[in-house]
Amino acid sequence: MLPTHERTDVSPELTVAAVVERDGLFMLVEERIHGQLVLNQPAGHVEQGESLLAAVVREALEEAAVTFIPENTIGAYIWGREPGKTPYLRVAFAGRYQDPDGQRQLDEGIERVLWLSRSELAACGDRLRSPMVLRVVDDYQRGIRYPVDLFQDLALDQLALRASVL
Repeated sequence: MLPTHERTDVSPELTVAAVVERDGLFMLVEERIHGQLVLNQPAGHVEQGESLLAAVVREALEEAAVTFIPENTIGAYIWGREPGKTPYLRVAFAGRYQDPDGQRQLDEGIERVLWLSRSELAACGDRLRSPMVLRVVDDYQRGIRYPVDLFQDLALDQLALRASVL
């Protein structure tokens, strides 16, 4: 018989991140969190009823004012397993972008978009929003790529099935 464990942690928040590389530089956003400026990929929470791909496209538009075109999945990462704190499950996508919309205002808290090399990013150390920021870049540079449809949204499949029956 397997031992039972009392669960004292909470379920992770589902988030997505857009990884864009251009000429050896990575797109990042500088955002203000609890009064501090931190660096992150354009990233955020998946909203109710939203697919992972729709979420990452929306987050890139809101945070970096670009239309992100996902081409690959880099991976899924869990961070923050301290008791009583919410962990995060991040699904990171690699892709390209269409030219920025210079008229679009960035999300509240986003100060600016930056392009940094991997070494410049690593030198930022404690300014990274989480360890996932650098890990995703490292995995990207190692060539880790999965199909963009690695994660299937069965709710969308059900909607399509219902529509075909009508």
